[in-house]
Amino acid sequence: MSKGDSVQPADLLRPRHVGQPIRRTEDPRLLTGNGEYTADRKPDRVLHVAFRRSEQAHATIVAIDTAQARAAPGVVAVFTAEDVAELYKPIIPVSRMANYYATPIVALATGKVRYVGEAVVAVIAEDRYLAEDALELIEIDYAPLGVVTDPEDAAAADAPLLHDEAGTNVLVAREFKKGDAAADIAAAHTSVRGRFRMTRKAPLAMEPRSYCAEFDGRREAITLYTSSNIPGIVRDALAESLDLPGSRLRVVAPDVGGSFGSKGSLYPEEILLCVAARKLRRSLKWTADRLEDIASSSQSFAETIEAELGFDADGVAVALQADVTGDVGAYSIYPWTCALEPVQVVSFLPGPYKIKSYRGAVRGVATSKPPTGPYRGVGRPISTFVTERLMDMAAKALGIDPLEIRRRNLVRDDEFPYRIASGIIWDRTGFVACLDAAAEAANYAALRQQQAAARAAGRWFGIGLSSYAELTGIGSRIAVAPGMPINTGSETAKIRIDSTGAITATFGVASHGQGLETTLAQVIADDLGARFDDIRVVQGDSDGVPMSTGTYASRSAVLGGGAAKHASVLLREKIKRVASHLLEAAVDDIDVANGFARVAGTDRTVSFKQVAKAVYSDMKTLPVEAREELEASYTYDPINGTTACATHLAAVEIDPASCFVKVLKYVVAEDCGRIINPMIVDGQVHGGVAQGIGAALYEEMIYDDTGQLLSASLVDYVIPSAVEIPHIDVVHIESESAVAGGFRGMGEGGTIGAPAAIANAIADALAPLGIDVFELPVTPERLFRLIEIARSQQQQ
Repeated sequence: MSKGDSVQPADLLRPRHVGQPIRRTEDPRLLTGNGEYTADRKPDRVLHVAFRRSEQAHATIVAIDTAQARAAPGVVAVFTAEDVAELYKPIIPVSRMANYYATPIVALATGKVRYVGEAVVAVIAEDRYLAEDALELIEIDYAPLGVVTDPEDAAAADAPLLHDEAGTNVLVAREFKKGDAAADIAAAHTSVRGRFRMTRKAPLAMEPRSYCAEFDGRREAITLYTSSNIPGIVRDALAESLDLPGSRLRVVAPDVGGSFGSKGSLYPEEILLCVAARKLRRSLKWTADRLEDIASSSQSFAETIEAELGFDADGVAVALQADVTGDVGAYSIYPWTCALEPVQVVSFLPGPYKIKSYRGAVRGVATSKPPTGPYRGVGRPISTFVTERLMDMAAKALGIDPLEIRRRNLVRDDEFPYRIASGIIWDRTGFVACLDAAAEAANYAALRQQQAAARAAGRWFGIGLSSYAELTGIGSRIAVAPGMPINTGSETAKIRIDSTGAITATFGVASHGQGLETTLAQVIADDLGARFDDIRVVQGDSDGVPMSTGTYASRSAVLGGGAAKHASVLLREKIKRVASHLLEAAVDDIDVANGFARVAGTDRTVSFKQVAKAVYSDMKTLPVEAREELEASYTYDPINGTTACATHLAAVEIDPASCFVKVLKYVVAEDCGRIINPMIVDGQVHGGVAQGIGAALYEEMIYDDTGQLLSASLVDYVIPSAVEIPHIDVVHIESESAVAGGFRGMGEGGTIGAPAAIANAIADALAPLGIDVFELPVTPERLFRLIEIARSQQQQ
C-alpha cells in the first residue's frame, strides 16, 4: 500500500444520500419474483398444519372426536387444547393500567370458543391438502352460549360474559380529564355535537399470515420464520412461554408482503407451530388462505363516539367532551392489549388544537368477534374524523370558513412545546404551515369559486379539510400502548466492516414494505462516509441485535435512523484512527467520504478495503494497539419521540343517481421532518391516503346478530382500486425535529387524515340538503338513505 495512492477527484467528493430519491434496493428482488417470503421456505421433511376453526360465535366445547382425522391418509398428528396444554404457558398481555383485564392467549380454544374463526383443532399432515381433508373428519359438539356483537349491549350488566373470570365484558376503562369540560361547554357561545361511528376494517395485507417453525434436532432449537413485523417481541414471548433460552429460539421475518398492523401482534398459530414442532421434532408450516386471514387476523377501528365541542363567539374552541365505546373483540392482544385502539382515540381527540378543557372517557368492550389490534394510524383516524367533523360543523354554525376556524385554533409556532388537554406534548412542528401549504397547493379560493359554480348548476360538489398531529418515533418515556411494560423506545444498530471492506449494518427493525434497507443505508452512507452500494442492511432477525422489537408506530426512521447515525459516527472515528497511522497524519486531519479516508487538502488516500486489510490481514502495517475491530454498536433512545403533522384537502362530487362519490382532487401538506428519501415518502403518503379513502367510502366488516361474518371475501369486502384513487399532490414541510437526524415518522399519516377529509367533503357537498356525516364508510347505500331522509324532511 502506498501512502500516496491517488484517486480521481470525483472519488473524493462527499455525495449526499439523505434527501435523494434513490430507488429502493429491495425492488429488484421483489419485482422479479426473487424475494423470499415465509411461504417460500422449504425445510427438510416439512409437515403442514391446517386448523379446524369454530363455526360458533360463542359456545362451550362439549366434546371433540378426532379419531377419524387421526386415521386419515398422511396425517401425522392431531392436537386439541388438551393435548398441548402442558407443553407451554399461556401468554398474558399484561399492563400497568387500572381497570384492565388481561385475557390469556392460548394456542387453541380452551373450554369454549368466543368468535367464528377461532382455531380449535390443529391437524398436521404430509401436505396441506391432506391436512385440510382431515379437518372435515373432526366432530365437535358445541353447547351454544349467548352471542354479543354490539359493544353497548355487551357492556350491560346482564349481558352474556365472554370471560367469566373477568366478571364483565368491559375489559378496559379509562378517563382523561382537564378542567370542567361540561361547565365550559354549557357556558360556551356555540356548541356542536354528534354520535360518530367508524365500522370494523380488515387490514388486508397482500401476503396472508404465514409461519414456518424449523426444528433443529442437533441443538434442540427452533427457528420460526414469520410474516411478522415484531420478530423480537415474538421471540421473547415464545421463549418465556416455551421455557427456551433465546439461543435456542430464533425468530426471523424475511420479506413480508405488507402488514398495516395485522402482523404486529403475537398469534395463537405461532404458539401452536412452535409447540408442535418441538413435540414432533419436525419442521412445520402454515399459510392462511384469504378467508382464514380475513376471519382470524386482528381487525381494526370499530368505535362509537359521542362528542361535543364548545366555542366562544370568535370561533375559538374552549372545551371538548367525549364518550368512546370500543368494540375490542374476544381477546386482548399481545403485547399491545385491547386498550391500544380505544385509548388512543381519547388520547388524540384534542388533536393539534388549543382546547382549554377536556373530558374523554373510554371503555373497551369484548364482543363475539376477532380481536381488534393495530392498524395503520391506530386510533387517530377515528379521533381525527370526530374532531375534524366537529370543526366543520362549528364553522357552519358560526358562519366561518372551515379553513379559517382551523387557523384560529391550531397551535402556533411560538407556542411549542404544547401540552394538549389529554396530556400529550407536541414538539415544534408545522401545524399552521401545513394548513397554509395545503390551501395554496389546492388553490383554495379558486376551488370555492368552482364549488359555487357547480352548486348553481345543481351539482353536489364538496371540499373537505382535515388537520391532525401524531407522535412518532416514540422513546422510552412513553409506552406505545398504555401501561405496557415492554420497552419499545429504543433501537440498536450494529455496523461492521469485514476483512474485504464490505459493510453490514444490522438492526432490530422489521420492514414490511417501508423500504428500510434503502433509507437506513442512505443514513449510513452519509454519516459513515461510505459508498451507498457497499452497504448491506440486515433486519427482521431476532438474532441480529441483543434486544429488538420491530417496526410499528412510525418508529423505524426515527429510532433506526438515529441508531444508524450514532453507530456510523463511532465507526467513522475508528476508520480515521487507523487511516491516521497508514497515512501518517493527525486524526483531526483525516476526512472520510465515498469509501475513502484522506488527508484533508491532499490526494493521499486509503480505501475502506485497504483499512480493513491493515486491521485484519496485514499484521505488519499497524502496531498492535492500533488494530481495533471495525465494528460499532449504538442503542438510540429519543426519550419522548417527536411530532409529525399534516393537512389533507379533498374535493369530491356525488352522483345523484348512483350515490357514488368521486374524489376529484386530493392534496396533502405534511411535515415529517428531514426527509431521507422523497420517493419513498411520497409512496407512503399515496398508499396511506388510498387506505384512508377505503375506510371513508368502501371498507366494512359486517357481522350479523349471530356473530357470522357476512363480508368474508373480496367480493363482499370492497377495497378501492387504482381507478378510485385520484392523483395525489404532496407538499413537504421539512421542519427538522429535535431527534437525531431531524427525522419524523410518516408511515401512517395518509390513513389518519384521509377519512376525515373525505367525510367533510361529502358533508360539504350535501350541505344544501342539510346532511351531516356521522358514520364511515359512506357507502352508496348509506348515502342513498341519508339523501332520502333529507328529501322527505324537506317535503314535510
